[in-house]
Amino acid sequence: MLALGKINRLTVKKQVKFGFYLDGLSWGEILLPNNVAPAGLEIGRELDVFLYLDSEDQLIATTEQPKIKVGEVAQLPVVASTKVGAFVNWGLKKDLLVPFSEQQIPLKEGQKYLLYCYVDNSNRIVASSKLDRHLHKTTPQYNAGDKVDIIVSEQTDIGYKVIVNHQHWGVLYKNEVFKPLRRGEKMQAFIVKVRDDGKIDLRLNVTTYKQALELTEQVLKKLQQNDGKLALTDKSSPELIYATFGVSKKAYKQAIGTLYKEKKIVISEHGILLVPKTS
Repeated sequence: MLALGKINRLTVKKQVKFGFYLDGLSWGEILLPNNVAPAGLEIGRELDVFLYLDSEDQLIATTEQPKIKVGEVAQLPVVASTKVGAFVNWGLKKDLLVPFSEQQIPLKEGQKYLLYCYVDNSNRIVASSKLDRHLHKTTPQYNAGDKVDIIVSEQTDIGYKVIVNHQHWGVLYKNEVFKPLRRGEKMQAFIVKVRDDGKIDLRLNVTTYKQALELTEQVLKKLQQNDGKLALTDKSSPELIYATFGVSKKAYKQAIGTLYKEKKIVISEHGILLVPKTS
């Protein structure tokens, strides 16, 4: 089934002077203009194309990759404000409309906003800054440890509010974040749990326990490289620990605790020391 505002695989049906017509099945023939057609394109070839409406509201195909597709969230710049709404640059020749009714606050030209893309009741591809209206419409189906894509929405008192897989709201708690995050920044995270209200707790790294097991080898290697000494204890700042190993303080404490129990290190108020191997 074809989908407007998404990538579809279509077959080249015929060539004309101004481009190629693709087989749109029940949608009829869909034009792929010459300026976006790959070199050497032949009849019968299958091609991945993005389907949208041109400036005359005619269905058209392109091999260009938009910055946002239907069902996705992205941060996009406003290029114009008109009597019908704001227009944002989404990487295609025709700009994307954000109707006034879909603006959380009036969008200003030159500013960037987080937007959700969808097809409205008039079969137009449009965008909305009213994310709460479009996100969290389905029940999150995640397990602890699942890797997901996130987009940073805003900083809060407890951490960062983020968008998970373009569909759900999640939270990165501040004790799991060791550098400032920017609105619109994309990254991967891991599911901690799905709360009763459907919101999702996340962390930026794999589970602390698994991370600590891997970290023990890194700590031992660091000690060996520094004559058996490391001025980094379980009381060191989270920022210093992250700068050295790229992990949370909790993971580091668990790692050196494991090494201490295995009698591979001793811990002092000034740092940790490697226990020499006995012959």
